[in-house]
Amino acid sequence: MLHNDKARLTARLTLFLYLATLAALAVTTFYPAPTPGVSVPLMLSVKLIPMLLFAVPVFRADNRGFIWMSFVVIFYFTQYVVSAWLSQGGLAPMILATLTFLLFTSAMVHLKVNRKPAEDAA
Repeated sequence: MLHNDKARLTARLTLFLYLATLAALAVTTFYPAPTPGVSVPLMLSVKLIPMLLFAVPVFRADNRGFIWMSFVVIFYFTQYVVSAWLSQGGLAPMILATLTFLLFTSAMVHLKVNRKPAEDAA
């Protein structure tokens, strides 16, 4: 449930970043080239299933879903920061580290902005 106009804006931003992160995860499976000897469907499922579990809460702008998604996004962020460090600033890990950071931040801002009004909280 969205409580104000700022919450609608942050929910849309979070949805956009969520979709961009999913797209980037899918693209990096094939770019620059798939890892030889590893099943592409397996790689896609390992990358995407944890994030796809939160598709319904993100589209509904559910606060509890945003909280749980943020926990999962922290793991993605950590992995891509380490990958960016080890690849000495590789483009794909840098983009994914930035997208996951922005997704986490927008979800947290949404949670802050989308609080219930004080008279409804009691």
